Amino acid sequence: MPCEAAPETPVDDLEGDLAGELPGRMTPELRAELIAFRRDLHMHPELGHREFRTTAAVRARLEKAGLRPRTLDSGTGLICDIGRSRPGAARRPVLAFRADLDALPIPDTKQVPYRSTVPSTAHACGHDVHTTVVLGTGLVLAALAEEGLLPHPVRLIFQAAEEVLPGGALDAIESGALDGVGRIVAVHCDPKVEVGRIGLRTGAITSACDKLEIALDGPGGHTARPHLSTDLVTAAAKVATEVPALLSRRVDTRAGLAVTWGRLEAGHTANVIPQHAELSGTVRCLDIDAWRDAPDLVHAAVDEVATMHRAKSQINYIRGVPPVVNDREIAGLLGRAMTARCGAGAVEDTEQSLGGEDFSWYLERVPGAMARLGVHPVGDTTRRDLHRGDFDVDEGAIQVGVELFTAAALLDRNQM
Repeated sequence: MPCEAAPETPVDDLEGDLAGELPGRMTPELRAELIAFRRDLHMHPELGHREFRTTAAVRARLEKAGLRPRTLDSGTGLICDIGRSRPGAARRPVLAFRADLDALPIPDTKQVPYRSTVPSTAHACGHDVHTTVVLGTGLVLAALAEEGLLPHPVRLIFQAAEEVLPGGALDAIESGALDGVGRIVAVHCDPKVEVGRIGLRTGAITSACDKLEIALDGPGGHTARPHLSTDLVTAAAKVATEVPALLSRRVDTRAGLAVTWGRLEAGHTANVIPQHAELSGTVRCLDIDAWRDAPDLVHAAVDEVATMHRAKSQINYIRGVPPVVNDREIAGLLGRAMTARCGAGAVEDTEQSLGGEDFSWYLERVPGAMARLGVHPVGDTTRRDLHRGDFDVDEGAIQVGVELFTAAALLDRNQM
């Protein structure tokens, strides 16, 4: 088992027919099926807005369980409602569980039987696990609904293109994914947390993330006479080093505003000063107010440095996502659910990261929370970080995620 079974949940925490031991445990048969499903997704990753096979696979399994998923208007991703309100009960906004379907454009370097079969494409961020967890949650809750043990309806949201700024969450919302939803939860794989545990915090758990593209231009010339031209290589290098330094003195350091470059290109040969250079990177920010001011601050800093070196600058500032800000009550629900399944020691505090997540767009509209799902094998000293070709997980995390979510559905009493 991926975590030690907790003692029976106190009767006071449960409703009506649920009094006693909390139902919704996974069977060994479903565990094996979900691991196979995750490995199939891992072998056939699809990039953002192209998740047609993944969408079809999720749809087929939900339909086999007698459910009626609906494909989103964008053509990939889907939503699926489970359960009905009890007779005489007032209709209330539902609890939603969100997963993301897309992979990353990097090669899979692992030597495993389920290695990606798609060149330069891999599930290196755990979205195959997220998808499998929400699918498994739906299958378990559908069975409980048939037995009359699901107290309130829930919704599954499988969205496309989380890795594509500003995020496929906006497409899902536009397609009605949040219609009737009052609160929403998600998990994200965390290779720093051991399997059988989750990381939680109230408030911001991720940062804002934007994309920055800069083009620098000048007349170019001979490297023997840089004083007669615009030395674009030096100008690009100065932009790369001095813009982050300037920003660190123009924004409260507690805001955590950081510009980090992922690409710098200039020139083709050793003795020619180029006429064009390009830089691209990300702007990340822990504080939402500083994030709102970031475009103007970045524009001013880039123009100032480029002008100093006689380069003309063009700036393409691409808005990404705000921070994920966990609601206290919903984070508490996830904490209670994990404690019910695995004991109080299975919930640990976690820090705010500089990673971006488009789950934040849902939280701009309804309260919710994201937990960090432990995927690191117990006792393993190997570290496999996210967005690397060797990233992998302890697949026991799938059962942990499913049982966390099913417990959340059963313990959710929010009447909104």
